[in-house]
Amino acid sequence: MNESVLLLSLASAVVIGTPILLAGLGEMMTEHSGVMNLGIEGMLLGGGVVGFWMSTQQASLPLAMAVGALVGALFALIHAYLAVTLRVNQIVSGLALVVTGTGFASFVGSLNDSSLIYSRPVSKFEPVFGEAIRDLPLVGPLVLGHDWVVYMSWVLVAVAAFWLFRTRAGLAVRAVGEDPATADTVGIPVRATRYAYTMIGGAGAGMGGTYLMAGIFSTYQHGISAGLGWIAFALVIFAGWRPWRALVAAYVFGALRNLGFSLQILGVDIPPDVLNMLPFFLTIVALMVISARPAAARRFSAPSALSVPYARESR
Repeated sequence: MNESVLLLSLASAVVIGTPILLAGLGEMMTEHSGVMNLGIEGMLLGGGVVGFWMSTQQASLPLAMAVGALVGALFALIHAYLAVTLRVNQIVSGLALVVTGTGFASFVGSLNDSSLIYSRPVSKFEPVFGEAIRDLPLVGPLVLGHDWVVYMSWVLVAVAAFWLFRTRAGLAVRAVGEDPATADTVGIPVRATRYAYTMIGGAGAGMGGTYLMAGIFSTYQHGISAGLGWIAFALVIFAGWRPWRALVAAYVFGALRNLGFSLQILGVDIPPDVLNMLPFFLTIVALMVISARPAAARRFSAPSALSVPYARESR
């Protein structure tokens, strides 16, 4: 019984961790360019609610994911304009985006008499592999029992890791995040780079929100993200701005989010507020441990110019 609960919990952690991974990976790309976007929660809800609406109108779930990504990118464009062009405080801009995205999602979710709250996707995210393969011991439910979005997230992690640390384009964006003045001197377009990668971050959040609503819950409710965007932001720090670490961290957070359900099956009663606090508490503990070890702190350090506005005339 306990083995079955553990296996089910681990498989669920992968599913629940996927929207966290998509949003966190997008934010990681944004932060490597030197822009910090605290508005993940707003982009996740804003992009997710439109993507979910599309899933209730069309049978194409890839189209719904694409629309969610597009809307999330458009929300991020607002932040890019404020942070990169107007050079406003990025923390304030990000928090404003949270409020805007949350309000937008509530507005769209309650339009007309047929509210999205009572809607369902036309089609569902089905597992890629057949039942016989999914029933294989251990590897079946953990690795082979998921839909295409989970596998796409693994591919995106590999692509992001290769792009950032094995290509000249990745070196360029990391240079912008570390020292934009020097990057500008050698001809790297700092403003365009920050705009592009901020929108990539928004697209990741929008896809994460769409999958959360259309793939996991198959419905929309006000506040359905329950702080998932903030967990995605913490994921970037916890992963030390490395894509492969983000994959592991996302599933750790997913397991923590699913811990209440697992403990309930086992007959253990813990207040849900305590369980919701665990991902953030774990991040704080990890940061304390990393800060106490200088060698680890260097490996987990943020880009040097993160959240620092850049103006060419100030060089």
